[in-house]
Amino acid sequence: MMKGSMSTDLGIITVNPDVIAKYAGSVAVECFGIVGMAAVNMKDGFVRLLKKESLTHGIRVELSDENVLELDFHVIVAYGVNILSVSDNLMNNVKYKVEEFTGMTVDKINIFVEGVRVID
Repeated sequence: MMKGSMSTDLGIITVNPDVIAKYAGSVAVECFGIVGMAAVNMKDGFVRLLKKESLTHGIRVELSDENVLELDFHVIVAYGVNILSVSDNLMNNVKYKVEEFTGMTVDKINIFVEGVRVID
């Protein structure tokens, strides 16, 4: 069976990793202290804030053969927030909601804080 596939009595369900990334991104930007997802240009190290339509570019989803997820988030946080508290909140919310949404286990969530932004 393919990665991301689950067998039921009625047939096989396959979930595309991009769907998981989009859902996880929408959950992440709802968390307090997260300004948005970040895209990093490896050539010059430039970081930019992604629009809501392209949230998946700041997230990497890795799916094992046993349907266990590992997620990487590249985020921009709000100025003045406690990064550890924001990260813990992000991990807990994403883990709970993605597991509920997909029926798969989230094993690991890695957060890369790529920048800080003052919000109005």
